[in-house]
Amino acid sequence: MPRQVVLLLSGPNLNLLGTRQPEIYGTDTLLDHVQAARRAATERGWDLEHRQSNHEGDLVDAVQSGIGRVEAIVVNPGALTHYGWSLHDALAAFDGPVVELHLSEPSEREPWRHTSVVEPLAAARVAGEGGAGYPRAVTLAIEAAEAARVAVPKPTADQ
Repeated sequence: MPRQVVLLLSGPNLNLLGTRQPEIYGTDTLLDHVQAARRAATERGWDLEHRQSNHEGDLVDAVQSGIGRVEAIVVNPGALTHYGWSLHDALAAFDGPVVELHLSEPSEREPWRHTSVVEPLAAARVAGEGGAGYPRAVTLAIEAAEAARVAVPKPTADQ
């Protein structure tokens, strides 16, 4: 049986983690977070693919290329959280669970960060947990995908 895949998407400026505003985002790099997320997936027998881009269209393409190929998506959209409607629409077309992820808690920051265009689509939201949020978000995405996969019993021949 092929391994299940969870897609981890990282939005604009997340490639600067470790040096960008460490008082908010910590000193771990994006690679550190991806490695922790990958370990969480591997422990559950899943594969993890990661894509980071500073361009919304690249993330939309990644979501679309995952349709029918990956079982779950974890997305840290960065600033696209607040205005990335094309990312929202792509995620809405994905038929598996989506988990929204943030290192900090946007609702405790500037008012413009309080609105998320991703949250209405998310099966779960992990925010304000720092780097620990990455493996937790992956675990939640996998659990949601596995729960959705629990098949309705097939009818028997006499039904």
